[in-house]
Amino acid sequence: QVQLVESGGGSVQAGEFLRLSCAASGIIFRIDDMAWYRQAPGKQRELVATITRAGITNYADSVKGRFTISRDNAKNTVYLQMNSLKAEDTAVYYCNADALGLGKKDNYWGQGTQVTVSS
Repeated sequence: QVQLVESGGGSVQAGEFLRLSCAASGIIFRIDDMAWYRQAPGKQRELVATITRAGITNYADSVKGRFTISRDNAKNTVYLQMNSLKAEDTAVYYCNADALGLGKKDNYWGQGTQVTVSS
């Protein structure tokens, strides 16, 4: 079983920054694609950014130029640097990973971390 634990959320003012981290633990042989999603109140969960094991990244249009996703494969950790935050970035942010654990490859979610941006 693979567990994902996010950290780094909080409350900030518009224009400020936050850095989210997500560490994977458990019996892990390899983690392939990792991603960050977010869900605002009353809205569907949406993809924010993805990163392959090789470091190829992709971003939602709404965060391009402001957010940066990165990972440390040795630490089984993915990060999301969020700059120039806006009120509309307020959401619960979830980490997601495709991981090969004991016996099989599966898709895993973290529990989420709240990001609140005040204008």
